[in-house]
Amino acid sequence: KPEGDPSDNPGLPSFPEGSQIGSPDLVLSMAEPYTHGGDMTDQYQVFVLPADPNNDLSIRALEVRPGNRNVSHHAILGLDVTGTAASLDAQDPEPGYESFGGFGFSAESNFFGAWVPGALTLEYPPGIGRIVPAGSDVLLQMHYGPSPIEESDQTEINVFFSEEPIEREVETGIMGPQHLDEPFYLPANQLRTFQGSMQVAADVSLLSVAPHCHLIGSSWEVFATSPSNQDTIPLISIPSWDFNWQGFFTFPTLTKIPSGYTLHGIASYDNTSSNPFNPNDPPQNVTFGEGTTDEMFFVFFDYVLYQEGDELISLAPSDEPTCASDVNDDGVISVVDMLFLLSEFGCTSDCNADIDLDDAVTISDLLQLLSTYGATC
Repeated sequence: KPEGDPSDNPGLPSFPEGSQIGSPDLVLSMAEPYTHGGDMTDQYQVFVLPADPNNDLSIRALEVRPGNRNVSHHAILGLDVTGTAASLDAQDPEPGYESFGGFGFSAESNFFGAWVPGALTLEYPPGIGRIVPAGSDVLLQMHYGPSPIEESDQTEINVFFSEEPIEREVETGIMGPQHLDEPFYLPANQLRTFQGSMQVAADVSLLSVAPHCHLIGSSWEVFATSPSNQDTIPLISIPSWDFNWQGFFTFPTLTKIPSGYTLHGIASYDNTSSNPFNPNDPPQNVTFGEGTTDEMFFVFFDYVLYQEGDELISLAPSDEPTCASDVNDDGVISVVDMLFLLSEFGCTSDCNADIDLDDAVTISDLLQLLSTYGATC
């Protein structure tokens, strides 16, 4: 492809050591390294990380730091308040305990956080976060991908405490194969598309959305519709799925989904030899499964119950929000920026006031500007 405008080049990315967002208040680490065998198989291993035995922890951010990215496929966090996971760990001679598909029991939370390749860490706004009760265990389920040689891993979780009381706890809604309109099956040498849907039972504010599939996936589209189908709220479009670049895609501000709306997830899969990432040559029939060469259909939604004014709460990283809204580059977010944005309202191509970088100037850009109004860069 031809080079774009050199002045738009942001330069080389920064890859900070230890943390993406600063110095953690607490580091939870696997007690000892785990060795993943070099036998070209997938492994799901759960590690039990005791939290504070005496105090509840109010959390504004959880950051998973994989110890060995050569085999770290993804990580799922859970929360156990019963000691069940520790008992399962004691029965397994290896570090942690093996568990495919979940934590091996009904945990207090089966999805307390996650990491996938390419994921960035979300810092929750004041008053929003997660709570780890005193005496509980954080569960770290590591999916290790196939490897021809032994690989060792000792993953850590950076914990960042909230400076304010948690008034609204973050919950996670999961759209999975049970929400599809047909059985999940991918015949060899075929293209297939599946659509899932979930009803929204109460007014909620979304923080992030995370579609997930494996190597045969080719595209995703996630959106919400009103009961009359007269209103559509676009959430994410991934026209070219890349397994190595995924994560929880955070909205610029809290995004309201009213009660009665329906969430939709549409995923397409390319199980042909034209897919350069297809793990099978020649292509084979593929079903839903835990292995890297199996396939999945999931969409994860992090949300809180809606409160008036949520649309004005910024979710942008603390070092970004002000300058992103400074559309005239004068160092302050003022009425001048607002008037400039309004003059381009409705723009859908080459928009100078496109704050959220979705190729259009819409109410989303205006809300992001208002959330940082008066700030200086």
